[in-house]
Amino acid sequence: MARLSYIVIIGIALMCVLAEEFYSDRFDNIDASNILQNDKLREEYYNCYMEKGPCPTEDAKFFQGIMSEVIQTNCKKCTEKQKKLYTEMLNWFTQNKPKQWEALVVKSVEDMKKKNAGL
Repeated sequence: MARLSYIVIIGIALMCVLAEEFYSDRFDNIDASNILQNDKLREEYYNCYMEKGPCPTEDAKFFQGIMSEVIQTNCKKCTEKQKKLYTEMLNWFTQNKPKQWEALVVKSVEDMKKKNAGL
């Protein structure tokens, strides 16, 4: 019986270690198309991500906090909906505003270097 308990405990521990960590799905239902097509709103979100202006909404603040990691890991911790939102954003920016996309990528590299350096 003790042997079975150890096996169960080890199994539970492994499941906890192997469980994937995802970003919160709290803002998964935003309308990315509407944001991307609205010049003023898109610029507000972009400036938020680039830390050049205030974040216009709670979802912008949330995504600003994870954007660098999302870009650098290609959305590894994203929910399925977030992966679709990220792909839509990536495609739109690379097709319509490639210089802004490049700036986001550069900032994400800088942010991740700071994070990894413990700054």
